[in-house]
Amino acid sequence: MARPDPLEMTLLTGARELLAVHARELPQRDDLCGAFCGALALNAAGLIGEDGAPIDQDAVALAAGSIVSGVRDAGTLPHGETGRRDYRLRIPTIEDPDVSGTTAAGLGEAITTLSAGTLAAIPLAGPWNAATLAGVFELAAALEHPVTLVANFATHHLWGGRPSVNQLLSYLLDGELEGPPPDWHVGHFACVFGCIRGPGGSLYGVADTYPALGDGGVHLQPQERLAAALERREEPAGGLFVVVFASDAAAVRTGAAALGLAERVWDNGTLTSETLR
Repeated sequence: MARPDPLEMTLLTGARELLAVHARELPQRDDLCGAFCGALALNAAGLIGEDGAPIDQDAVALAAGSIVSGVRDAGTLPHGETGRRDYRLRIPTIEDPDVSGTTAAGLGEAITTLSAGTLAAIPLAGPWNAATLAGVFELAAALEHPVTLVANFATHHLWGGRPSVNQLLSYLLDGELEGPPPDWHVGHFACVFGCIRGPGGSLYGVADTYPALGDGGVHLQPQERLAAALERREEPAGGLFVVVFASDAAAVRTGAAALGLAERVWDNGTLTSETLR
């Protein structure tokens, strides 16, 4: 019997720091998935706030103009999660949960502001497919400084977070895409921190915002499923931020343009606190 081809794993620079913060901060507070991911990116880069204040999801939410819903919509939570509303700071509220959360534009601005320009959040709106996703990951993986990929996607395109070992190996070795049904159906932010490659395809490591998703909020997604979730052909739109040190931004922008990706902010269907004034 022929030996299977070896598997290859790549972690982005700063991934271990990101995962340490991720484990400590779980779960996200209600409506703050984007702010949660922004805080992970800032902390993975080793940044701290003024006078040593924490750069947590609340701090990012205020800087991003996030809005939280006045009443929790239980249908938007993954199975097994009850939600979290112990906000450290006063976040503006709105009654309609369909437009609460964090805009893509607001998240990018918050990362730039809270890092005092040390970091750049490069918004890539697509088109997304297995090749462009792989290309962006390779651009990020080539960087020596910490880098975080913050994905804004539709969760119903993904595998559920608990595939069997046989399903994972069948995909990696044979390209078999059959996997567990999705855990939920919302627009969402999560971080991509690594990749496992095999002859059949690539699985991306996702640091999610709820411990019920995968193993402690970490799960693996086939490249085809993650690309479809980012492409999000139904409305509203999705995309991916490449959060890098400013000195690395030019190389990422050049590489993304060569892949045919559009650098622009997408409308993910949420509002900002500015609209409440």
